[in-house]
Amino acid sequence: TMSLREHALSLFRAAVGTVRPAPMLKRALKLQGDGCPQLLVKGQAFPVKRDLYLVGFGKAVLGMAAAAEEILGDHLTRGIISVPLGIQESLQRAGMQEMLLKPHSKIQVIEGAKNNLPDAEALKGAVAIQELAEGLTADDLLLVLISGGGSALLPAPIPPILLEEKEKLTKTLASRGAAIQELNIVRKTLSVLKGGGLAQLAHPAQVVSLILSDVIGDPLDIIASGPTAASSHSVQDCLQILTKYNLLHNLPKSVEMVLSSSPTKPTAPESYSHVSNIILGSNTLALEEAKRQAEGLGYAALVLSAAVHGEVSRVATLYCQLIQLVCLGFPGLREGPLSSKLRGDLLQLAAELQIPGLDLEEFLEALQGLGPNRPVCILAGGETTVQLQGTGKGGRNQELALRVGLGLHRAQATGASSPQGKCEILFLSGGTDGQDGPTEAAGAFCSPGLVAEALQEGLDVEAFLRNNDSYTFFSQFQGGHHLLVTGLTGTNVMDIQAILIRAM
Repeated sequence: TMSLREHALSLFRAAVGTVRPAPMLKRALKLQGDGCPQLLVKGQAFPVKRDLYLVGFGKAVLGMAAAAEEILGDHLTRGIISVPLGIQESLQRAGMQEMLLKPHSKIQVIEGAKNNLPDAEALKGAVAIQELAEGLTADDLLLVLISGGGSALLPAPIPPILLEEKEKLTKTLASRGAAIQELNIVRKTLSVLKGGGLAQLAHPAQVVSLILSDVIGDPLDIIASGPTAASSHSVQDCLQILTKYNLLHNLPKSVEMVLSSSPTKPTAPESYSHVSNIILGSNTLALEEAKRQAEGLGYAALVLSAAVHGEVSRVATLYCQLIQLVCLGFPGLREGPLSSKLRGDLLQLAAELQIPGLDLEEFLEALQGLGPNRPVCILAGGETTVQLQGTGKGGRNQELALRVGLGLHRAQATGASSPQGKCEILFLSGGTDGQDGPTEAAGAFCSPGLVAEALQEGLDVEAFLRNNDSYTFFSQFQGGHHLLVTGLTGTNVMDIQAILIRAM
């Protein structure tokens, strides 16, 4: 029999595989017919009357562009993509040829946004994309490839604002505690291409956007700051934010000029009738694939949510309580005092975390209906946050895994009529981009047994957590066997968690 670790690894690989750029594009994009060819995207047809152009920006766009060019062949007239600095070299080094453009490609690659911050190179890419869009006619079709990280790669402030001025304003806002949503609204308002700007410049050409989402809930106007989606915000919203953080009265002259001459109402939705935005890959799709894989391995599989977010220690507590509840159900669910207390705690924590679209009552019903003795797999995705206190190495996924392992071990140690004694449990958390913090790991596998073993060997697990040093814990323990190492994947749909439980 395969170990739980092998099962978890195969689920994770399947989930990531389904949102890798090449397979994802090949499934969704076809070109058919010769006379007047049509571009088919997920069954929707777009006639290619004259020229077909491609632009793109984001961390996964290089692989998407390579696959798109293969599908479009000679029909592609020309393309420009803006991608992170050094990405071609990294993929070359990792031997991921399929993610790179062929020699003599019609697509020009501009690398920029060092450390994910807008810079002169990213501005050069944005300006080139802007010029291409402005030159299109009603008979042209513009294919736009978008993935996470696209925002920093597409900075084009509305003249006369300089990139430095816009950056300085964003930094000041951030230092005064503005939320990421607020920063994005201000950025969009001062940008030529964001907040639907790119789509408006490309008018009257047909615009088809293919999107790989790395944002919870896949909101079109938020991913990469929504260059092809109608913005749900107006100049008023921007002014309100600047007022809230006391910045309205010392803005650069250029910003004042732009704000005072901007239209006060957002562009009407009918101005976007020439645009189709299509989500090609998302955390939800990756989880669906992992679920199919788990069922194939004989698990009763359930997806908890693709929108798990919140402080890592609280999310770990949620998972621990859920796991204990499942273990109480082996063999056959016994509603006891412990079970109803756990259930109450769990519902309260879920309510506090406010995970969108999660109906925990309904989920627990489904869990009860799984029938006794079948191994259970619970899948979830999203993105947790870590408050950094220490100087250790690790990322949110490794820290989450270690916290879940420790939480389960503690529950067992207090012998709260320890339901886990009858269960074998494994928890996995991993980043779909293959990276978790400044380490070569994408995440980690953890079990209560692992923590028990570490404590027996005299390791102070809590000290590792206090120092945000989960990577050191996993790598020096059992030869790093519990680290999830995948290498760069060339995609990103946030993180994936898997809980595997089977009766001993």
